[in-house]
Amino acid sequence: MENILAKHDLAGGYCNSLTAYSRYLTREVNIGDIALGGHNPIRIQSMTTTDTMDTLATVEQTIRMVESGCEYVRITAPSIKEAENLANIKKELRLRGYQVPLIADIHFTPNAAEMAARIVEKVRVNPGNYADKKKFENIEYTQDAYNAELSRIYKKFIPLVKICKEYGTAMRIGTNHGSLSDRIMSHYGDTPRGMVESAMEFIRMCEDQNYYNLVISMKASNTQVMVQAYRLLVETMAKEGMNYPLHLGVTEAGDGEDGRIKSAVGIGTLLEDGLGDTIRVSLTEDPEFEAPVAKALADRYSKRSSESEVGTPELINLRSTPHAPRPTYSPYEYNRRVTAPVQHIGGHYHPVVMIDVSNENLKDPYFLSPVGYNYSAGLDKYNLADQACDLAYLGDKLPSFSFPGNLKQVYNYQTWLKLTDKNNCHPLFSLEEFKGAETKDEFLNFVEVDAETFQHANIPTFQANVVLILKTTSSHGMAQQRAVFVWLQEKNIQIPVIIKRTYADLDADTLMLYAATDIGALFTDGFGDGVWIDAQGQSLALINSMSFGILQATRTRISKTEYISCPSCGRTLFDLQETTQLIRSRTDHLKGIKIGIMGCIVNGPGEMADADYGYVGTGPDKITLYRGKEVVKKNVTTAYALDELIDIIKGDGNWVEKA
Repeated sequence: MENILAKHDLAGGYCNSLTAYSRYLTREVNIGDIALGGHNPIRIQSMTTTDTMDTLATVEQTIRMVESGCEYVRITAPSIKEAENLANIKKELRLRGYQVPLIADIHFTPNAAEMAARIVEKVRVNPGNYADKKKFENIEYTQDAYNAELSRIYKKFIPLVKICKEYGTAMRIGTNHGSLSDRIMSHYGDTPRGMVESAMEFIRMCEDQNYYNLVISMKASNTQVMVQAYRLLVETMAKEGMNYPLHLGVTEAGDGEDGRIKSAVGIGTLLEDGLGDTIRVSLTEDPEFEAPVAKALADRYSKRSSESEVGTPELINLRSTPHAPRPTYSPYEYNRRVTAPVQHIGGHYHPVVMIDVSNENLKDPYFLSPVGYNYSAGLDKYNLADQACDLAYLGDKLPSFSFPGNLKQVYNYQTWLKLTDKNNCHPLFSLEEFKGAETKDEFLNFVEVDAETFQHANIPTFQANVVLILKTTSSHGMAQQRAVFVWLQEKNIQIPVIIKRTYADLDADTLMLYAATDIGALFTDGFGDGVWIDAQGQSLALINSMSFGILQATRTRISKTEYISCPSCGRTLFDLQETTQLIRSRTDHLKGIKIGIMGCIVNGPGEMADADYGYVGTGPDKITLYRGKEVVKKNVTTAYALDELIDIIKGDGNWVEKA
């Protein structure tokens, strides 16, 4: 491969290697009897959704979570009474023979955290609202005012640190994108850097007390922000000689396929780079359904052999040495790779979706329905769905009906040569075929190359009407493909590239997680002008929806309504699963609109900071409605809240009627 991998092995300061899988070595932290970080496996955890004051319900749900694969269980403690009841929950679990470490989830209330730290194995605090201010006000802090506020927080926070030291309790400093304090916002804005600085302030306070049993997280519902924040965190910690373990998660991922894809894009991108010591997948479903998803993501890396020796002096030195940003792209901000468009592929056009239909019944136009083209026999026309694929690969097969004009047909080169009507039909070449071909398409040619055997010298010979299809079947093929993109940028070769990933013998759920990881990681870094998931034996509907789902999760092509829905916990004031489905049933046609659905004021409006509209539980049978971060209507009765939300959307001119 002309040493492309070795040439681009500089990590940029946030991971061991961008080209060979190598897990980043972190400090080991003991949480009860289960150690986290270091050379331990990636740990799995989730959070209860029961009322913490209902001891038996919480215990029974915890047991179901443990049996589904959870190694740690988090429980909310919004006030001191819930913190005190953690003792009863722990006692009952131990009586039933379950030694699972418990984690208290704290927001706003230092006294609850201090109580919980004496009972459970770990406490989670959010630096955005632990003794800090979050009022969504535009407040300008002078440096003196900023330092005075930090000093006040130090005095409030240190008692918890001392209790944790005394009782051997671990702590997670968990920054959330949507709940940064006004003080942090005034200096850094609503940015990944602000998230990192929010956590670093609290880490430094802990180290000032010689307390090091820390786990750090940088969660966001926007996968780009989440990935960038974790990378910045690792680089920042390395510069200060720190290597605390990382808790990975995407907040408010949602439910079903969307929630799984979004979680895999964010978490998987970091796992690919060797980052992450524990995972929580946040789905708007019962918590026992979260652990199997997290375990499927983690298990992929336990089976992947490391090509670099983790923990060698060279790697430790690499991690602790500041590096300049990579020369062709920054892993800390999103910039799409610059390309020259070819027939609406590349340039400023949204990424395209390519689907292999060569094994379908090409005598029946109805087979195109799962990929977004609904055929009407009476009218002899196609109705296009929002998620209609752009390119259909037919290989050497010919259809016996007229394809929709919006759908480009791609044939193997030798078959394409024999077509009498080449309108809207384009050839797919191997590299050798392309170099030797006398006849080529005037408008659009696809050339397929393997990332593993990629040869640089061939690229400059390509014409302006060529789109590269970059394929891989390798387990760490994402890194191979990324290395090719970096080389193209270095040489300023602006040819559009469709990312092709081939999978064999995977069930639908695993395929969804792997594809979202491998392809989503590249789009998160600004690479790719199209996606082609090759998975023989899987349905067209699954592959099509998965392709669009990955682009949606990476914010590179919006094709449907997005729901930022929290996973529920003991603070939730309504049935999140039922409410999410109800809201979805009436709004899922609003393409491009983001709706936040939050069970309590802790998770909203902060956690839905990225949403256009918000539906937040603020009391029994009471909902507050938001436009962005602005409260529009307070304490609306639940029965009328969805109608009121729709009226707000209509009033903004963002409503369309369902077809």
